[in-house]
This record gives sequence, structure tokens and C-alpha cells, in this order.
Amino acid sequence: MVELFLADTRPPAAEAALVLTAVGIENTLEQTAHGWVVRVPMEDVPRAYEQLQLYWAENSAPTQSPVEAEIVDSGYAGIVAYLLVIWCIPALEYFTQADFRSIGGLHAEAVTRGEWWRAATALTLHADLGHIAANSLFGCLFGLFVGRHLGSGLGWLLVLICGFIANLVNAYVQPDIFRAIGASTATFAALGLVPAFGWRRGFFRGRGFKRGFAPVFGAIALLAFTGFGAENVDAVGHICGFLAGIGMGLAVANINLAARTLADQQRAGVAALILVAAAWAMAFQFG
Repeated sequence: MVELFLADTRPPAAEAALVLTAVGIENTLEQTAHGWVVRVPMEDVPRAYEQLQLYWAENSAPTQSPVEAEIVDSGYAGIVAYLLVIWCIPALEYFTQADFRSIGGLHAEAVTRGEWWRAATALTLHADLGHIAANSLFGCLFGLFVGRHLGSGLGWLLVLICGFIANLVNAYVQPDIFRAIGASTATFAALGLVPAFGWRRGFFRGRGFKRGFAPVFGAIALLAFTGFGAENVDAVGHICGFLAGIGMGLAVANINLAARTLADQQRAGVAALILVAAAWAMAFQFG
């Protein structure tokens, strides 16, 4: 009997011995001063070695290299547009003395009876300076990565759509008296969008489940840390926005970003602004 396989611990040596036994090759498993040894008759060494190699090749985990994360643009253009929108609305409200919050806020009963545009207009309204400042900070932070990895135009259009859908869902699950305003639903959509997009696209492939899924876990932790606890926080809206972002990130992961030109990104950004403007036009006409 000659030594065929040596392992520091028993499990891998026992596994090798079991494989050899399964194919009818005589073997012994022994513990020595150097570790666990599998021995086979001299004449069976070539066949035993071949069987082990076949087994290991068949059962080894596939090695997949992560996809390189694409940087579409700096992300700054989307942030600037976002800040202009959410800060221009209170300025217009101040100079026109119009009751923007009454006609544009998310009011569950009004939404369920057909005023669906409130799901978009409410994203641009804020209660006070602290509210808009917080959403400016988190919107810039989370939105920067949206713009970098999906483009400032396409990325923010998707964030707007997610925020709109999340507000619609929120209005339908809340009681009729429920009211809410703020861009936080959209900012948490941005928080969920990029990790889901990157995970599905393969940015973290081949690093094991824990490390590969870490960005999504991190996003969940940020949601828990920043999306709950404060007074008058719309926790359901934050969750709806985050889940909408996760779903959107998974849904658009196969998009060919390389084929999207700068003009395409600009058109997407303009489309997002037009949708917000159209929602406000309907609010003033029918609200």
C-alpha cells in the first residue's frame, strides 16, 4: 500500500477514501504524525488518482470572475437637477402664495379616488427646512451612485418611477386620512436600486454569498438606520421606496448601458423633468 492522498484533517481524507471505495478501489485511511493518509495498492495508483481528479473537477465550485462595474458618468448632473427641483418648489410656493401642499401632497383618500398625480408631486414637497435639508443630503448621497452606474438621466428617471410607484402603493395600504410629503420615498428607492442592480449584473460574483451580497445587506442596514425612528417618519413609504428600488435594480440589470449615448441620457433626464411638470400641471388643474 502506498500513499496517495494526505490531508491535515480527517474530512477531506475520508471523502477521498469514500470516493475510491465507491469505484471499487481498495484503500486504507490512517492518521499519522503528518496528518490523515489515504493509501492504495501500487498497481491502483494511476486509476485511483484519475478517479479523484474526476471527482474533484465535477464537484468543485465554479469560479466566476466579477463583472467590472461600469461608470457611466460622474453623477453630478443628476444631483444638481434633483436639488433644483426640490428647492424650486418651496421657492415657487413662497413667491406665488399658492397652497402647493394641499393640492400636491400625498393624500391617501384623494389618490384612491383618482388623483394619482399626487404620488409624483408629493415627492417634491417638504414640511420645513430640516426636512428638505435631510432629503437633500441623502438624495445626493444615494443618487450619486445611481448616476455613476446608470447615468444621471436614466438613473434618476428610474428613481422617479420607483418613488411614484411606492407612493401609490403607500396610499392604497394606508387609511384614508393618511397624508405625507417628501422626497425620502425616492431617496430610499435610490438606496435600493444600485446594490440590486450591481448584484444582479455580477459586480460581486465569485466572492461567496456573504461578500457578494454585502452591498444589499449594507443598503438594508442604512434603511434601518436612517429610515425609521424619528417623529412623523413615513416608515411604510420608506420601505415601499426601498423595495421598489430593489425590484427596479433587478429588472433593468441586463440593460446595455454601453449602447446608451449621452443624448439618450439627456432625453431620459428631460423625460423625468417633464413627468414632474406634468404631474404638477394636473395638480393645479384638477386639485
